[in-house]
Amino acid sequence: MIKHLKPAVILFVLLTVLTGVIYPAVVTGLAQLLFPTQANGSLIKDSADKPTGSLLIGQPFSSPDHFWGRPSATGPFPYNAGASSGSNLGPTNPALVDAVKARIEALKAADPDNKAPVPVDLITASGSGLDPHISPAAADYQVHRVAKARNMKPEKLRALVASNTESRQFGFLGEPRVNVLTLNLALDAMH
Repeated sequence: MIKHLKPAVILFVLLTVLTGVIYPAVVTGLAQLLFPTQANGSLIKDSADKPTGSLLIGQPFSSPDHFWGRPSATGPFPYNAGASSGSNLGPTNPALVDAVKARIEALKAADPDNKAPVPVDLITASGSGLDPHISPAAADYQVHRVAKARNMKPEKLRALVASNTESRQFGFLGEPRVNVLTLNLALDAMH
């Protein structure tokens, strides 16, 4: 039995070192060398080199003078990466219907003059609950509220939204999108 056990133990230790130490170290080293920003979480830093957020995770904005992101399905705190998950509520679930109605009412209350239809990404959470992007239509829906709160011309905000709109990945994957954090940081930099 020792004769069969010895090669198994040696192979176990060898594969543990190879796949548990050497491979992760090589992949981490290559990631740091080739893609340092992405390997470190795609962090956005302020002028003091302090992280203010990530390009990959939504941030909670609720003041009227900022653009708002998609609702977060994480709980109990919004955009909690440790609690990432979808709501798993079906379209006929009364809890989802009530949540969507409440979100529509909140958006209408924040900007009562806006009679445009509310874009779906402002009233439904993403699959992860952490989506940092909204559609250009969702950003445009909020222009009037933000312009009023900041005493700015809507055209200036629309130009800012356009300059912060990312096109489809590789020209054909996904839809155009706006990163809410970078848009709000650009907006804050204007004042």
